[in-house]
Amino acid sequence: MSVQTPIAPQTISESTVVLENISWQTFNALLTDMGENRACRIAYNQGVLEIRMPLRKHEEPKRLIEDFVTSIADELEIEISSLGALTLTREDLNRAIEPDTCFYIQNEALIRGKENIQLPNDPPPDLVLESDYKNSSLNKFTIYSSLGVPELWRYREQTLQIYQLVEQEYQLTDKSLAFPFLPVTEIPGFIEQSKTIGQRKTVRLFRQRIRAILQE
Repeated sequence: MSVQTPIAPQTISESTVVLENISWQTFNALLTDMGENRACRIAYNQGVLEIRMPLRKHEEPKRLIEDFVTSIADELEIEISSLGALTLTREDLNRAIEPDTCFYIQNEALIRGKENIQLPNDPPPDLVLESDYKNSSLNKFTIYSSLGVPELWRYREQTLQIYQLVEQEYQLTDKSLAFPFLPVTEIPGFIEQSKTIGQRKTVRLFRQRIRAILQE
C-alpha cells in the first residue's frame, strides 16, 4: 500500500487542525488509531482532512437541540434514532464527515437495529446538525450534499438556519422538512434562555410550546 506524504498540518483555530494530501487508506488508518471513543470530530474531502475538537460553547447548543428534537418526537409519538457524531463515509466519493449530531426520522425504520450503517447501501441521516463551526477549512455543505443528506441545520451566532437539499444543492428555508410546524426562529431564544434558567427547565418549556402548537 502506497501512502502519500502529508504536508505539515495547518492550524486554523486553537481547536482545529487540517492535514492535506491524505490518502483514503491513510485516513482510515488514522480513524482506526484514534478509536471510536475520541472527543474530536473529523471531516474528509478528497485528500484534505480536518480534525476538530468541540468547545463547550459549541457543545451546549448541540445538546439542547438534540433534546428539542427528541421532545418533538415524543410529542408526536414517533420513533427517531439519534446517532450523535455518526461517521458517514463514501469511499467511492473520497469523502467522509462526522456531524455534531444526526437523526434518522423518516427513514428510522430502515436502519433500526443495524450495528453498522454503510452508505450508499443504507440511507443517510434525515437530519444533521452543525453547531457554530466558524473556522472550518472545508465546505461541509458539499460533503453533505454528495452524501444525499436531505436536511441540514446550522446553529451559529444565536441563529438557526435550515437548509433543504434541492437538486444536489442546499437551499435556505424557513421550514423544517422533518417537522414543518416547528417554530424555527424561536429555538435560539430557548437556547439563550437556558443560560439563566437551566437546560432541563428550558427543555420542559420547549416541550410545552410544541404541545401547544400541536393542539392548535
